[in-house]
Amino acid sequence: MITQIRGRVVEKSPTNVVVDCNGIGYEVNISLYTYSQLTDDENIQLYTHLQVKEDSHTLFGFRTTLERAVFRLLISVSGIGTSTARTMLSSLQPSEIQQAIVNEDVAKIQGVKGIGLKTAQRVIIDLKDKIVSFYGIDEIPGIKSNTIKDEALSALEVLGYTRKASGKVVDNIIQSAPESSVEELIKAALNKL
Repeated sequence: MITQIRGRVVEKSPTNVVVDCNGIGYEVNISLYTYSQLTDDENIQLYTHLQVKEDSHTLFGFRTTLERAVFRLLISVSGIGTSTARTMLSSLQPSEIQQAIVNEDVAKIQGVKGIGLKTAQRVIIDLKDKIVSFYGIDEIPGIKSNTIKDEALSALEVLGYTRKASGKVVDNIIQSAPESSVEELIKAALNKL
């Protein structure tokens, strides 16, 4: 198993990089999350996952070990292949995926292109216990935050704002001030809507 690769970047695109290691160029598939963290520095180190199939050996690269761990958890779920897992990591950050699974946020996971309701539910059912036990993520703050978010969104909906538009604003407020109460969240959202 190839677990990491270090070398000089020869080619770079949002979906893959070619890394020159002592004269051999390795094509490494990456997510948009990893691509966004790459610098213009020619030398690079990526943590990797090698997928061996009957007709190909495909190398996937990740900027952090957390991203690689989330990728490996995702591909362990029935119905999630490497392509879908990479799409998920391109749409959401690894920590966002973990939090969505722990909080049982089906809508967030289903928001990724190619993920349907049943697949999103399967991801949560299969991975929630693993993520809580392996990474020690506390469930209570996430659920509390989700409840506050739902209450704020419902209140904004009653005031005439669409759930989709207010959802993005509320998410940004929660990220910048996670300890906000429902009232503070609604007031801040009204100022931005």
